[in-house]
Order: sequence, then C-alpha cells, then structure tokens
Amino acid sequence: MKNIGKYPIEVFCCDFEDHTESTLLAYKQQYCKYLKGTCTKPRKSEPHIKVGICSLGSTINKGKIIHPVIICPQRFKEESMFETIRQKYLSHWKNVKWIQEVNIGVGGNVDYVAVEVDKFDIVQDFLCVEIQAAGTTGTPYPYVKELLEYGHYTGRNYTYGINWANEFAKTMMQQAYKKGKIVEYWNRKIVFVVQNLAMEYLQATSDCSKLENYNPEYPVDFCSFGLHWNGSKWTLSFDNIKSTTIDGINRIIGGANINEYPTEEEFMKNIIKKGLSDGIFSLNAKLKIFLNK
Repeated sequence: MKNIGKYPIEVFCCDFEDHTESTLLAYKQQYCKYLKGTCTKPRKSEPHIKVGICSLGSTINKGKIIHPVIICPQRFKEESMFETIRQKYLSHWKNVKWIQEVNIGVGGNVDYVAVEVDKFDIVQDFLCVEIQAAGTTGTPYPYVKELLEYGHYTGRNYTYGINWANEFAKTMMQQAYKKGKIVEYWNRKIVFVVQNLAMEYLQATSDCSKLENYNPEYPVDFCSFGLHWNGSKWTLSFDNIKSTTIDGINRIIGGANINEYPTEEEFMKNIIKKGLSDGIFSLNAKLKIFLNK
C-alpha cells in the first residue's frame, strides 16, 4: 500500500503526487473523468470553485492506520464497478444499459437502474443500484488550495473528519429501508455500492447480526469495493457482498405505506421515460412487463 497521510489523496481524479501535464490541465479545468466534464462538487462559500476531492486519508473507528476514503460518489464509477455488477448480478443478461436517476415514487430517485433490453429497446428486466460515499466534517479544501498554488502540500495541518455515522448508519440505512421495502414488495433486489471501510464501520458500531453472505432471496445487498494503489494509480477492486432483509435494516428508520408505493409497471414506465430523455433508448422503445410469480 502506498504511504499516505491525512490529506486529499485524489484531486480531480488524479493522485496528489502526479505532476504530469494532463494532471495540471485537469486541475485548471476542474475536470472529472468519471463525469467526462466539470466536477459538480462546489465550495459552499464559492460555488464557482469546485472542491475536486475524490478520496482522502483518514482513520476509521478511532484507529491509527490511515486509509484512502472515498468521499465522492462519482469515484465509484470506474468500469470495474459496473463490470462487477454485471458479473455478480447480470451474467444471464444479453444486452445491458444503464439509466441514471430514475424516480421510484415515495422512495425518491434510484442512482442507477441496470436494464436488460432486446434489439428494439424493449425492457426485459431491471436491477436498482445505489452508490454511497463518505462525507466530511470540517473542510479539507485548504489542502487542495495548497496543491493548486504550490504543487504540493506544505505540511500544515487542517482539521477535517469523516462523518461515518451520518453517511452510513443514517443516510444509507434510511435509503436502504425505504427503497428496500419497495423492491421487496416487487420481489426484487436493490444493491448498495459502498467502500469496504464503510462496512467495517457499520459492523463495528451497529447491530449487523442479520447481515449475511450473499443471499439472492434477500431484498437488500451491500456490494463493497476496496481502493488500492496498483503502482501507478488508485483503482477499485471488488471486496464482498452482504445481504439482508428489511428487518435487518435499522428499524428506527420508517418507510412509506404500501398503498403509496408505485407499481412495478409505473416504475418501468419511469425507466423508459428517463431512458428516452437521456437518449439511451430509441424512440420505438416499448414497455414489456415480466412478473415472476
């Protein structure tokens, strides 16, 4: 593992020690390669300035070892993540397309929906996928400012932390509960893509007694990835899949009543609508519903 400290590790998708011309251009353009455009994470005080931090060094559970922690959900959008989902869940599908931000009614939006379509873009099947990154307390941006001004960190310490509880025990669990209840009602599954460090945190601080090794019958999965240095750059690698029931999710977080859920047919119409508006589906796309009873 590469030696890192408590400071940003990847800035605008580049390693903090990379001083190549392409990296300097990415800094200047505030470019995100996962979005193929400008970083969308602004400074609150200066919205025109993008933070640009993909991952940073931090400890976990008050430990002493500093790990690279992903704080931007875009960072997960490596091809290896999508390929892992295809291999683990969609290996029997022939034609896979991805639709972003699909409305799931009272559950809000789903980050991604993987859909199987035929040659006419008729939807055959779908899988809901959510991405959850960590969040910070305080701000690590002064480090980025140093990197942009001097090309390196000066050694000065700035205070920030990782809000593990808010992002994973609260935010992610709330999403898992509400959206998980909907997909369970459909007799389907939702997959949460997270870093392995987040799962370590949850298992150390929460009652995870009902988290099990992958179970295709359970409605909620946590598919975890590690962030590793391969000698030239940081890359994602598949770690594990844990499954659970709705009862295994934090019971404090409530969900909507069943009569407020969208039907599976309504959700598939939302997939088609969003796929057409994004230009992913052709105009002759039709809805075809498959109910496995």
